[in-house]
Amino acid sequence: MSPVTLLASGGHEAVPHILLGLAVILLAAKAGGEVFERLSLPAVLGELVVGILLGNLGLAGVHTFDFLRAEETFVVLAEIGVVLLLFEVGLESSVKEMMAVGAPSLLVAVVGVVAPSLLGFGVSMFFHPEGSVYVHLFVGTILCATSVGITARVLQDLNGLQRRESKIILGAAVIDDVLGLVVLATVTGMIRAADSGGTLQVGEVAAIVGKAAGFLVVSVIVGLWLSPRMFRVATHLRSRGMLLAVSLAFCFALSYAAHVVGLAPIVGAFTAGLILEEVHYRSLATKENVELHHVLKPLTAMLVPVFFVLMGLKVDLRVFADPSVLGFAAVLTAVAILGKQACSLAIREKGLDRVLIGFGMIPRGEVGLIFAGIGATLVLAGEAVVSPPIFSAAVIMVMVTTLVTPSLLKRRLARSGVVRT
Repeated sequence: MSPVTLLASGGHEAVPHILLGLAVILLAAKAGGEVFERLSLPAVLGELVVGILLGNLGLAGVHTFDFLRAEETFVVLAEIGVVLLLFEVGLESSVKEMMAVGAPSLLVAVVGVVAPSLLGFGVSMFFHPEGSVYVHLFVGTILCATSVGITARVLQDLNGLQRRESKIILGAAVIDDVLGLVVLATVTGMIRAADSGGTLQVGEVAAIVGKAAGFLVVSVIVGLWLSPRMFRVATHLRSRGMLLAVSLAFCFALSYAAHVVGLAPIVGAFTAGLILEEVHYRSLATKENVELHHVLKPLTAMLVPVFFVLMGLKVDLRVFADPSVLGFAAVLTAVAILGKQACSLAIREKGLDRVLIGFGMIPRGEVGLIFAGIGATLVLAGEAVVSPPIFSAAVIMVMVTTLVTPSLLKRRLARSGVVRT
C-alpha cells in the first residue's frame, strides 16, 4: 500500500495506539521528572519511577497501559533515543581531551572498570550459582558503567569544578565510557558466540577486544579526516537545517557501521560524538545561527524519555516478594559503591582527596540502564541473559547509586570548606 493510499484510508491501524502511547509516555515522563527536580534529584530517576508505576498498575487491576509494553514501535523509538543520548555524551568530550587527561585519570578509569566488574561477577555467582558464567560476566559489565553527568552537575552547582580532583573525575569519565563500551562489546560478542553453539578460546576473546578497540581507533582516524571536509561541503549548500542533518547522518552511519562489525550501535554513536568537534562545524553553525546541542534538544527531549519509561516498564515489582531478590539488589548496590571507591587506590598524587574522587565515580545513571537494557535483549539457550529479577535488581542499584552521590559529594566538599551543608 502506497503512503498516499495509507493516509487516505486513515493510516496504519497501529498508528492511533502509538500516538496515544507517545502522549502518555511523554506527559508521564515530564511529570515524573518535574517532581524529582523539585526534590533536587535527577529528572531521569523520575522518568524511570513513572515507568515502574505504569508497568505495575496491573497489580492493582488496572491494565489500561499494558499496550505500552507490548508495542514494538516504542522499543525502536527507545533504541533511537539511546543512540542520540550516547551521541550527546560523546559530544561533551573530544579526542584531544581524552588524550590529554593524563595518567591519574587513566588509572582511575581502569580501576573503576575492573574492580566493580570483578565484584559484580562474584556477587552474581554467589546469588545465582545455577546461572551461566556469561550471566555473571554481564552483571559485572553493568557495574563497570559510570554516568559522570550527574557528578559534573553536582560539582558545578557546588562550585567544585576547578578542583584538581574534579578534573581527574571528569577526565576518567571519558576513558571510563570508552573502556565500558569495549567491555560491553566483548561480553556481548562472547554471549552471541555461545548462543550460536560455539565456544570461545582466549585468542577469540582477544580478537573481539581487538575488533572493538580497532573500530574505535579506525573510526576516530577516518572521522577526524572526514568530519571537517563533510561540514565544509555542507556550508556551501543553500538548504536550511544542514547542521542537524549532517550531524545525525554521521551519527547514524557510524552506529550502523558498529552494528555491521558486530558491536552495539551505541558504540558508534558515542564515537561519532567524540569525533565531532566544534571547530569542524563552526562555520556551518554560524551560517545557520544555531548550536548543535540546541538543535538536538527537541529530538532527545522526545525520544530519550521513551527509553527511560520503557526501562521502568520492564521492572516487575512482584519479583521483590522473593527475599533473595531484595538481598541480591542490596548486595549488588553495596559492591557497586565499593567498587568505585577502589578508584581512590589508583591516586598517587599527594594532597588529593581520594574519597571525593571515589564518590564522583559512583553514579551509574543512564549508562547503567542502557547496559542492563541490552542484557535483557540478549538470549542464551532460549533465556534472557539479564532475567527480570536481575534487571529489577540492576534498576534498584542504578537508582540508589544515582541518588546517594549528590549527598556524598556535598558532605565531602563541605569538609574541605568548598561548600556548607
